[in-house]
Amino acid sequence: MAETVLRTGLDTQGYIEREGALARVPHAFRPVVAVARDRLLDLFGARLHSAYLYGSIPRGTARVGRSDLDLLVALREEPTDADRDTVRALGEALDKEFPEIDGAGTLLFGRARLLSDLERYDLGWFVACLCTPLLGEDLAEYLPRYRPDSLLARETNGDLALLLPRWRERIAGAADTDEARRPLVRFMSRHLVRTGFTLVMPRWNGWTSDLGEMAEVFGAYYPERAEQMRAAAVLGHEPSGDPAVLRSYVDDLGPWLAEEYARVHGVKAPRPD
Repeated sequence: MAETVLRTGLDTQGYIEREGALARVPHAFRPVVAVARDRLLDLFGARLHSAYLYGSIPRGTARVGRSDLDLLVALREEPTDADRDTVRALGEALDKEFPEIDGAGTLLFGRARLLSDLERYDLGWFVACLCTPLLGEDLAEYLPRYRPDSLLARETNGDLALLLPRWRERIAGAADTDEARRPLVRFMSRHLVRTGFTLVMPRWNGWTSDLGEMAEVFGAYYPERAEQMRAAAVLGHEPSGDPAVLRSYVDDLGPWLAEEYARVHGVKAPRPD
């Protein structure tokens, strides 16, 4: 059923199509994108190799006041802690200045890492397929084309078992308020839905970034977990601060998904960090 209802996101040769384009950025978000572009140039100058948009804004599905601004920056060398502080401050400033967005964040990497063999089917794929060029030379020109296969599934989300202890620590360290828990629910909901989708992605043989579609595709193969994943997809857009949701993620859905993922696709290659 899923194959006939949902778009596949592949080109005529079966490769994942690059999603997003600057032309799709909704009019309401164009000022913040322009300011972000200019400030990245000011902050990094010649050290900046390239910069990208990703997420709902370049896909054209962003909601004013609800969606965040997602950026990825490639430097010519590996970033420093000071560089990370710089982009964190940039995100905070943009969030305060532009009510159209609900938060702004920047992924920061060195060019060499993004093009490394180790990251070819994780960060490399992310840049080539999910990122929209904003500044500089496009690294996708140095990367292969990608199919929705088991290798891609393993290297993108095959590390959930390693993440769960960190999630538990973050939950334990968060203030006991709805306001403090909502960002955790949003982040973990999205991560689990995307992991559930890539678990079944090779069988479905397609790609989508829509959380609702991801949950539906997953549910077609794991009907016993379908309602949990649909609920997580909703919370990925409209998070609650319910502590029971977080407990269910780290005590039930997350451990089950990590075990099933390892059984089907194996475990992601270890990273130095």
